[in-house]
Amino acid sequence: MTSQDSARLRRPAGIRTTQVGDLRLSYVPDGAVKMVPRSLFPATSEAVWEENSHYLDESGWLTISAGGLLVEHGDRALLVDCGSGPFPEPVSMMEYGIGTMYGGSLLDSLRELGHTPESVEAVAITHLHMEHLGWAAHPGPGGQQPVFGHATYLLSRAEWDARHTTHGMTEEIIAGLSPRVRIVRDGDEVFPGVRAVALPGHTAGQTGYTIASGDTQLLAFADVFHTPLQVENPHWPIVGEPDPEASARLRRDILARLADEETIGFGIHFADVPFGRVRRKKDGFSWEPLSA
Repeated sequence: MTSQDSARLRRPAGIRTTQVGDLRLSYVPDGAVKMVPRSLFPATSEAVWEENSHYLDESGWLTISAGGLLVEHGDRALLVDCGSGPFPEPVSMMEYGIGTMYGGSLLDSLRELGHTPESVEAVAITHLHMEHLGWAAHPGPGGQQPVFGHATYLLSRAEWDARHTTHGMTEEIIAGLSPRVRIVRDGDEVFPGVRAVALPGHTAGQTGYTIASGDTQLLAFADVFHTPLQVENPHWPIVGEPDPEASARLRRDILARLADEETIGFGIHFADVPFGRVRRKKDGFSWEPLSA
């Protein structure tokens, strides 16, 4: 990576846009989670992070961006995930290994991209963690209903069935989501050129999305990976994974697919390098950010 790319590894994502055939894809920033790196990756050592300190900010924290992926087809729009919600003041959660977390800018980011929540017809929620469903569960400033309350919420059956056991899912949030949920299956087309792909591991029903148009394809792989450094280290388990070996196999399979099929990758948590390509190298893989 260049020195400019290295700086992007340490900061939350800004708006980033790329084209996939006739589809315009944009990262829609909402906020960030600043993680204690060994809390997210408990199998790593201090020496590993000293060697990879260019991934850490001045506080020694790993930047995990939070936001959504806007897919535009003409006048139509789909949003994959929708950030943390209206929590603009950084909150420390060190008991969970979180330095700080915050959200709140997604609606402004949408406006900058020429959209309002009402122009988004569906929100594809990859999994029921709060930094992915925030604005689907919370009202906007001065409102009573969720910002995307008019839209359809797309979820897998396995993910929705596990809603009562998911950390942070209160009965109030579940009640707010329920009327809008539509179940999608592996392979379903949910929007022109956008198909669901089952990626269980991080959660039982995690769903990613392939986005294809013309001769170009992108895979939004949700939380299969949390940082570009994990592309180089797919054996690293993420805290809380129920089956680390199965998750590691999935990561290797996804990396091989991205590299061998020349598919663009989208990492929603990848700091300010969310769009990129996976390249094979002698001893594994690497992440090559797109300049957009």
